[in-house]
Amino acid sequence: MRLLAALLGAILILVTASPADAASTGRAVRLSRTVGVDITVPTSANLGAGFVGGALTAQLGTVEVRDSRGQVNPNTWVATVSATAFVAGAGGPQRTIANSRVSYWSGSAVRSTGGGTLVPGQPTSAQAATLGVTREAFRKTAGNGNNTVAWVPTIRVAIPSDIVAGTYRGTIVHSVA
Repeated sequence: MRLLAALLGAILILVTASPADAASTGRAVRLSRTVGVDITVPTSANLGAGFVGGALTAQLGTVEVRDSRGQVNPNTWVATVSATAFVAGAGGPQRTIANSRVSYWSGSAVRSTGGGTLVPGQPTSAQAATLGVTREAFRKTAGNGNNTVAWVPTIRVAIPSDIVAGTYRGTIVHSVA
């Protein structure tokens, strides 16, 4: 009986980059707001299962910014991240995890080419930031173009104790400018 009760309190959390893009491409989504700079993100991620009242921590997948502007000045950019609420079914108070309960940390670069000064938004879990508002994920503060940087952010979801078990879906949006 105790095991059954624990399983009934479990939730599964799924993330998409952008509902329309993820469904249409089936692979990484490439987005850009600045000509010559784009960002590639995973189309979806299964963060796994957690229990009501607990927390779930998982890596999102590789995010990469590619700057192909060459010697254009200034040659800096800022990548940002935000999230929607995570919702099960039709939503409602007992079927919604607010985006303020979703934390993010970029970690350090896992791969970079071409040089430049690259600064992670949240190098470690100690600097994790909630996604109730848009946050800086990574920044390039100096250097020429024609470079890339990739990181593997970690997401932590604090699961409310008053929600129902189910599969919760939300969107984490990265952009670069």
